[in-house]
Amino acid sequence: MKNNKPHHIGTLSPEMALLGLLYGEAGHGYDLHRKVVTDLGQVWHLSQSQAYAILKRLESQGDISGKEILQKKLPSRQLLHMTAQGRKKFLSWLDAPSGGSTRAIRMEFITRLYFLNLYFPEKLSHTFDQQRAEVGNHIQRLEKLYAELPDEQIYNRMSLEMRLKQLKLVQEWLDDCQKHFKQG
Repeated sequence: MKNNKPHHIGTLSPEMALLGLLYGEAGHGYDLHRKVVTDLGQVWHLSQSQAYAILKRLESQGDISGKEILQKKLPSRQLLHMTAQGRKKFLSWLDAPSGGSTRAIRMEFITRLYFLNLYFPEKLSHTFDQQRAEVGNHIQRLEKLYAELPDEQIYNRMSLEMRLKQLKLVQEWLDDCQKHFKQG
């Protein structure tokens, strides 16, 4: 059964993590970098220079804009704001499932949960259901591929077996993870 619902196929970049921090309020590049490192440092390994490069790219794409803030006896700072375009991009990403790869789930899904819990906690249950369905569809697709493989293709079979076991473990993890967000 093919899933026709769109899902976000990301670049597995911390771009949305930086953009999402600007959804709530304007910020400075250094502070945004520190927030990602503090709150999502085990999800995204982000150097300060990478953060500035991503912010520059987001600005050139029109997703954020900067305003120079002059300071006495210190260099000026850029105060960054999310644009309407950036807001639309972020909200669209926030509502899309992360696909079925374990890497995308580990990075994008956890980042998505962070922002949903921060800005839209009422959407968490739907997001878990949506991701479970995405993983289930991915498992069905891989099981079909596995069933169609000739027995002599041992290495392809081993690879699919591993991916299937990982995704079945992800299904359990999703259930366990959702318990962290259950309201009293």
